[in-house]
Amino acid sequence: MPVATYRLSQLECDAVDALLASLLPRYESAGSPEFCAAARRLAYARLPAGLTAFLDGFQRDDGAPAVAVSGFTVDEGRLGPTPAHWNTRVGDMTARREELFFVLLGSVLGEPFGWTTLQGGRLIQNVVPIRGQEQEQSGHGSAAVLAWHTEDAFHPYRCDYLGLMGLRNEQRIPTTYAVLDAGVLTAIERRTLHEPRFLMRPDDEHLNQRERDGPAPSAADRAVLRHLQEPVSVAVLFGDPRRPYLRIDPVFMSAVPGDAQAVAALDTLVRRLDGALDGFVIEPGTVCFFDNYRVVHGRRAFRPRYDGRDRWLKKILLTRDARKSRALRVEVEVPVLVPAPVDARQETIAG
Repeated sequence: MPVATYRLSQLECDAVDALLASLLPRYESAGSPEFCAAARRLAYARLPAGLTAFLDGFQRDDGAPAVAVSGFTVDEGRLGPTPAHWNTRVGDMTARREELFFVLLGSVLGEPFGWTTLQGGRLIQNVVPIRGQEQEQSGHGSAAVLAWHTEDAFHPYRCDYLGLMGLRNEQRIPTTYAVLDAGVLTAIERRTLHEPRFLMRPDDEHLNQRERDGPAPSAADRAVLRHLQEPVSVAVLFGDPRRPYLRIDPVFMSAVPGDAQAVAALDTLVRRLDGALDGFVIEPGTVCFFDNYRVVHGRRAFRPRYDGRDRWLKKILLTRDARKSRALRVEVEVPVLVPAPVDARQETIAG
């Protein structure tokens, strides 16, 4: 299915620019608690009505698996070079206008949150190629294809929506995505994939980023991560069998050892999604939201130049229900989660 796109008219762009100009003096950061608390109210009161209606429809209906908003102009003169690393503060400050717009759109769909194990718990993350990480299975890889996956598939409190905003993409590197058509699976395959016969592990970024980039994880952090490497069995498909949701990350998952039927069903599902894979180029100023329960995403390989003009995206994770993860927050008022295992009896949504 194609990505459904809403293109801002010139009048709408003018209204958005005026809104952002009024917000820049008031908010030092788009990820601040003050702005996140006000963003939803501001979005419905001040963004173009057609735009909020488009996003609200995406949130309410299982129609398009992904949507994009285009027509917004990035302030290239203020943006500066693509950061060499995700933790470069310059990139956060120069893209504040763009981040404000990004969070305003995301607030129509849900609330932003972060993980302690990713980019220091930032709510708005940088996706840039990093020298020395070219072969990594992460947003900071480049020379290797980023294999398609459900975002943070290992955890029951993974995001409902993944947001990506283009700041720079001169090489027109596509983000890949695929949607499952359950009708291509046999009844036995569907039944097998709906049963908890699969082991899902955290990806390398959750396990390695703090060790590599600091601050160093505490003993408690390491205990959590060791626990995560001993996963319980889960289902790949869940919800309505006719139009199921899915959680899948083939690089970091496997069938329960010895379960040949589960191995075969998973292999078939992977082949079907491979065959459905499409690409979408996220241009500068375009904001794209993926329904993380219905679509997998990845990225084509590319050759980074490290010249300050490389591909640069912003990323946010959005939840429709922040209350369910309250026990895992660093602080009750702060939407940054420790990716600790969750007892199945505590889960609000079956995953």
